[in-house]
Amino acid sequence: MKKKIAIIGEGIAGLTLANLLKKNSDYEFMLYEKQESLALDEGFGIQLSTNSIKILNLIGFSNINYEKIFHPKGVDFYNIRNKKICDLDLTQFNTDKIKYTSLQRSTLIEFLKDDVYTQHLRFGKKMKEVSEIKGKVLIKFEDNTNDLVDIVVGADGIFSNTRSFFEKKKNEPKFKKAIAIRTILKLKSELNIDEEKISIMMGNNCHIVIYPINKNKELNLVCIVRDNKYDPDNIKSLLKKVIIQNSNLENVFKGDLKSWPLYFTPQILPSTNNKVFYIGDAFNGFLPTLAQGAGQSIESAYEFFNLIKEDKADIQNIYFQERLKRANIVKRRSNINFFAFHFSSSIMQVIRNFFMKFLFKRKNFISSYLGTVYKKD
Repeated sequence: MKKKIAIIGEGIAGLTLANLLKKNSDYEFMLYEKQESLALDEGFGIQLSTNSIKILNLIGFSNINYEKIFHPKGVDFYNIRNKKICDLDLTQFNTDKIKYTSLQRSTLIEFLKDDVYTQHLRFGKKMKEVSEIKGKVLIKFEDNTNDLVDIVVGADGIFSNTRSFFEKKKNEPKFKKAIAIRTILKLKSELNIDEEKISIMMGNNCHIVIYPINKNKELNLVCIVRDNKYDPDNIKSLLKKVIIQNSNLENVFKGDLKSWPLYFTPQILPSTNNKVFYIGDAFNGFLPTLAQGAGQSIESAYEFFNLIKEDKADIQNIYFQERLKRANIVKRRSNINFFAFHFSSSIMQVIRNFFMKFLFKRKNFISSYLGTVYKKD
């Protein structure tokens, strides 16, 4: 008899796992989402480094419409006044079919949902109660439906509802005292940048990331500003802290703006139930300063899939230890980048820029710092 898996959450992690499971006949699965429809934010851009593209290609991503994605050839680093500091070649990590990719999040979600949308995806399913019955997990939903499964996979984000049902020890995400503000730019932008690359501008207590998201000449812009509290009604006032450092940025922020507070997971804790697993941000929420949020969601889904496919004993411990090692590598680099991108001291900025110029010319450093992340087997 086939084992049954319930995936809670229809984000990138949950949908990636669903696609992988669809290719494995040893498991039945259903993906449950509490919202009434897929969350498709058209303008939201994401970056996928080669470690995640390699996995996505296993489920057909290499056949995606080429016009809907972009392959940035590198990263240019600037100070907030648009003066270039140094650059990084991303093509060194590419192969013919595995390339660093930027795109709209909605494009990836549309791709991932196509093979699982009708048969394996159920909306409006918010968990109400869980219990164990004869070695299985019974999930009851608020719409008075239920499902009896062998394995539960929490893929419902950094504020995981699944964790709140199964874990006694709370691991509440912490506010990083930073706000992200996003908008979409049309080529050409007001800034003197190479719009076929990723551009990172670093200022006092802020940094800006700009990159192309498709062949339609649209650029995703995210500005991260350090602040002690998040007030969605105070975003334009917050942006003044950035614009005062470079008046050319004023026109850049005249479009539609969306904002959100940055949270991270302070500790990475294992599941205490051998029938319950966590993937994506439900396992660990990263800061966005290494651009690995989506990539680690894809990786964690793949790691879990491989372990259950091989039907290894002590799968819970093996999965946690493997994912913990990987997550800690990404977490440390994300934290280092966040620290380095937001210096307020002009002296520290000069020192940072000097070391960036020096280190980015060293292949051994790039191979260690980024290659370790981008070239995962």
